[in-house]
Amino acid sequence: MTPRLVLLTGLSMALGWRIRGQFGHEIGAAMAGALGAMAIAVLSGREDWRRRVHYFALFGALGWAFGGSMSYMKVVGYGHSSDSATVLYGFAGLFLIGFLWAALGGGGIALPAMLESERLAALFPAIAAVFGAWFLQDLVVDWRGLLRAGADQLGARVEPSGGLARFDSDWLQATVAILAVLALALFRRRIDLGVSLVLHLAVGWWLAFAGLVLLAGLRLNPPRGDNWAGCIGLVAGFLLFCRRHRLGTVARAALITGLLGATGFCLGQMIKLACISTGAQWGWHAVMEWWHGLLFGAAVALAMAQLIRRAPALDGRTLPLWTGIFSVFFVLWVIPYLNFRKSPGLWMRNWKSLPEYVHGVAVVGGLAPSKGFLGWVELIYLVFGAVLLALAVRHLRQRLPLIPESPLGQGQLLYLAFLWFAALMSFAHELSAMNSVGWVMHWGITMNALVCTYLVLAPPLPDAELALAGFPYSGGLRRTLVLGALTAVGCSFGGWALKRSLIGDAFAPHFYMDHIRFGPNNTNDRR
Repeated sequence: MTPRLVLLTGLSMALGWRIRGQFGHEIGAAMAGALGAMAIAVLSGREDWRRRVHYFALFGALGWAFGGSMSYMKVVGYGHSSDSATVLYGFAGLFLIGFLWAALGGGGIALPAMLESERLAALFPAIAAVFGAWFLQDLVVDWRGLLRAGADQLGARVEPSGGLARFDSDWLQATVAILAVLALALFRRRIDLGVSLVLHLAVGWWLAFAGLVLLAGLRLNPPRGDNWAGCIGLVAGFLLFCRRHRLGTVARAALITGLLGATGFCLGQMIKLACISTGAQWGWHAVMEWWHGLLFGAAVALAMAQLIRRAPALDGRTLPLWTGIFSVFFVLWVIPYLNFRKSPGLWMRNWKSLPEYVHGVAVVGGLAPSKGFLGWVELIYLVFGAVLLALAVRHLRQRLPLIPESPLGQGQLLYLAFLWFAALMSFAHELSAMNSVGWVMHWGITMNALVCTYLVLAPPLPDAELALAGFPYSGGLRRTLVLGALTAVGCSFGGWALKRSLIGDAFAPHFYMDHIRFGPNNTNDRR
């Protein structure tokens, strides 16, 4: 374990997190998670982890994706507020969101690092069942929108809303996930590790959301979504899952990543406020996002350090071949497609010469009936997916010359392919609206990617690089909780004090409005 791993993981997630800001939500966060997880596997120095780099990418993407369901922009705005109590509340809210996001991300990355082959393979049927059920859910919701829209609006996609989005939350997705794995368990006549994981997560989501929001009436940043409550249930469910299945090290990795990540989430906002206090006019929100990713990456690298040094070697048994194809396809096809299909919408707003339909076919069909299911973008990606799958099957029969024989080379290739696709997709996404600030930001993204390329490819220098012990895994749950509570108080009051010392009680600019959480002048009805 060396400082280079911490640096590469941090820079990888910094690049992914900045790009996530362009695309948003779960699938945007998945980019940063996949890059950070692959960086850990490749530079870990462990051949058993390198052989699983595609599994690290999949579970890293999924783990960090969950946090993307939480709305946090208004919580960031609270830190800019002219109201002192709101600023303190805002930093406490950022710590909570950062902890939930990072804990799920760290736990996701730890799973392929610790699970034996048989147990890791057992997760895939449930994951595939949930993905399939969510795809069918989107079809049903889209058809429902078509029926509600009327004949004169058949060309407009109706997103889940009204009764299907209680408190703008993911209750429907959680419910569908439960039904999917219960159907799988009934069909296979057993509850395996994957079904257990999904049930712990989804039932936990429902219990926390129902208790905190529906019964207690708590709202973190009204009127925005309350998936934060569901994410509390996800973390609690994940920790309970780890306890029941004797995965204490995975749970500890999640908690350590959560605490370090929460601290980094608050520090990113502090750095942004410090930059604003200089009076310079720039895109400071993008700078905050870059720091969030950098500190999240450093957090998960430090949390995984002791696992790299002390975790037992994984068994050398090969997982079912379809699980490897599934993982690579998810990383190289699903994540890019679900993000890139958002780009033409921005292009159409800025380039009036690009219509929504070209020769009667939608530019983006979104795999939705309301758009004809297949658009020009989907036609490209379907061919790309077919080529990708055909080459994967061919490689299993006879190794393709492009694919290196060593696990290290394979991990480097997968990492670089995803890294540069993300960087180029980011540039293409915002090209239609490029200005001077955007140009500098994308120059920075490219420089970031170039540094990552060097770090992942350069040979190690074992005699020159300093060893890094990482975050210790000693102490019980009570000690961890006490440390977490003290850290939360310190970050909340530290951010509050910094804002007051640099900007005072004035509203910190570079935000769209002065949000106030409490009192008669609250903005709880404003998004």
